[in-house]
Order: sequence, then C-alpha cells, then structure tokens
Amino acid sequence: MTLRYTRVTWRHQNSHDPVRIYSELDDARWEVRRVEVFSDDSLGYASRSRSRGRTFLSPETFSSLAEIAANPEFEAAEIEKDEFDEMWSKATRADIHPEEG
Repeated sequence: MTLRYTRVTWRHQNSHDPVRIYSELDDARWEVRRVEVFSDDSLGYASRSRSRGRTFLSPETFSSLAEIAANPEFEAAEIEKDEFDEMWSKATRADIHPEEG
C-alpha cells in the first residue's frame, strides 16, 4: 500500500471548524489518519482505532487536490510523510502527556 499525505488550509471565520487539515490517505484515497488544527492552535486527531475531540475520518473518499483547490476557501497541497508525522505526533502527544498539552 502506498500512502499519500495532504495538507488543506481552510480560510473561514468559524472557530468551531479547523483551519488546517492533514490527512494520510491509502491507495483508494480513504483517510487512514487525520489531524485538525483550529484557530486557537488546539489539535484534534482521528485514526481507524482512536480519536480526540470532534475530529473523525471522512465517511467519503478524499477528493483530488485540484477539486479541493477549485474552491477559493481552500488551499490544498501534497506533503511529505515527515510533515504529517510531525503533526500526528503533536496531536497525539497531549494524550500521552496531558500536563504539557
């Protein structure tokens, strides 16, 4: 299985929705893991086995980056695994060390 990694920036004014979404996608473009960053820098995450906050994996396959970027509210890019892993580590770290979160 080849995994792909994306970062989507969402420009909006709703503090309840994330401003950046990082996704790890499988070959069929289903999310495997997801990290959401909110305007107050809080983080949510989800995988097939666990989640935090209101973050969950999409019930639909991930759209192409071109389709996402066609909406002016969004900026979408493919990223390296290292960038995704760094965000995943930050998001899940609060569960391991809540006093540092």
